[in-house]
Amino acid sequence: MTAVDGVSLDVREGDRYGLLGPNGSGKTTLVRLLLALAYATSGSISVFGKPVPRRAHEVLPLIGAMVEAPAAYPHLSGRSNLMLFDAAGPGSSRRTRKVRVGEVLERVGLGGIDRRPVKAYSLGMRQRLGLAAALLRSPRMLILDEPTNGLDPRGIREIRDLLTELNEAGTTVFLSSHLLGEVELLCTRVGVMDRGRLVLQDSLDALRAPTGLVAVSTPSPDSVRSLLDGQVVSSDDSSVLVRHDDPAELNALLVSKDVRVTSLGVVTRSLEDVVLEATSASSDRIDK
Repeated sequence: MTAVDGVSLDVREGDRYGLLGPNGSGKTTLVRLLLALAYATSGSISVFGKPVPRRAHEVLPLIGAMVEAPAAYPHLSGRSNLMLFDAAGPGSSRRTRKVRVGEVLERVGLGGIDRRPVKAYSLGMRQRLGLAAALLRSPRMLILDEPTNGLDPRGIREIRDLLTELNEAGTTVFLSSHLLGEVELLCTRVGVMDRGRLVLQDSLDALRAPTGLVAVSTPSPDSVRSLLDGQVVSSDDSSVLVRHDDPAELNALLVSKDVRVTSLGVVTRSLEDVVLEATSASSDRIDK
């Protein structure tokens, strides 16, 4: 069985790239290929212009990663885990280790961490610890698989803000997720996988292009329907959906005819619509 088939992934320096797709679509396998944790049977992978896995020893020190469940020794504290993780890495400085561990714990919201073993952590705390490990060596690129799994809404927003801040400082962010809303709020470019193939890849703005429809809120929907007969797609007691290419021109027309407009806005496609159209009709449901 082929897990990833003919994917041509284009992640550019400085991107906030979100990889989306249903469960089992191949997202995690693709992330593992990028990190030389799995090996492709054909094709090529290049990260920072260098082939992986052949030159992975040059590439991986530049990457901070969190794949699937964050790894840790459950009987040790989070701080001890990070100290060991740093000591095992190439070019680690013992002199600055304690300071750097403290800094990354502060950044991910674990600055007040105590000596509890990791086995006593909540899922959200484990996620934060995994992200701290990924940030420990100031990576040029972050590769994250479901980074907000287990976090509450406030925690999700904190991690989103942190990733945006890191990206604005020059770190390329690549994340795999099934949370469409989070990707829509964070990412600038998106790829969509389905059954092992990359079925869509573009900037978020391009994917959410205008639909050619304008939503008009008005206390006089009958007047709008009468004036724009043939262009009205749907309406109710307070709004009308109109097929029109220029919202400013439409607003001017309505105002010139003494139609009161409360608000008017271009209708764009949601990321959810884009993904559902691009992927097959499969889910985790088990019907009779």
